[in-house]
Amino acid sequence: MKITHCKLKKSIQKRLLEFFVLEVTARSAADILDIQPNSAILFYHKIRQVIDYHVSLEADEIFEGKIELDESYFGGHRKGKRGRGAAGKVAVFGLLKRQGKVFTVVVENTKTETLLPVIKRKIKPDSWVYTDTYRSYDALDVSEFHHERINHSEIFAERENHINGIENFWSQAKRVLRKYNGINRKNFPLFLKECEFRFNVGTPKMQLKTLRKWCEI
Repeated sequence: MKITHCKLKKSIQKRLLEFFVLEVTARSAADILDIQPNSAILFYHKIRQVIDYHVSLEADEIFEGKIELDESYFGGHRKGKRGRGAAGKVAVFGLLKRQGKVFTVVVENTKTETLLPVIKRKIKPDSWVYTDTYRSYDALDVSEFHHERINHSEIFAERENHINGIENFWSQAKRVLRKYNGINRKNFPLFLKECEFRFNVGTPKMQLKTLRKWCEI
């Protein structure tokens, strides 16, 4: 998949791609380039569609070794990710392979019967999985995985027993998305995969190189 049916000049497309990588909003990029805001917004949307397509091709990649698991919530008005604090928010489940990639998926809820199939599909048996003490992870104690839990009410890390990596991803993703004043639920998965892409690819230089190839710009 690549960017098609775009009436913008190639030179403008290249600049917009650079602005996208640097996390400049579409409206600000449009103002700098003296183009219509809707043109920049549409182009950014096309970039996210390309990212989503290519990231989805790697969705079947199996994680093995040491993997951190956690769930988070986006949107809404209350603080907190469980109980009443989760009301009106989008639930996202994340898996992070240490020294590797992060994988995220929007889920209907964070019950065991929802999360466990994702875990079993994505993680190789006999791997080490690290979680907090959320009850939905209780089933991992008697599963094909080695399960370690960290009680955040007492300590955030105990040697290798922590989920700091996936929590760092949540913080980075929310920082990226905070600049948008509300994201349509329909388009939220595209923004989520953008955050996943940024985290996995790393430096802006590598992100730009990858997107130029994917978008064929």
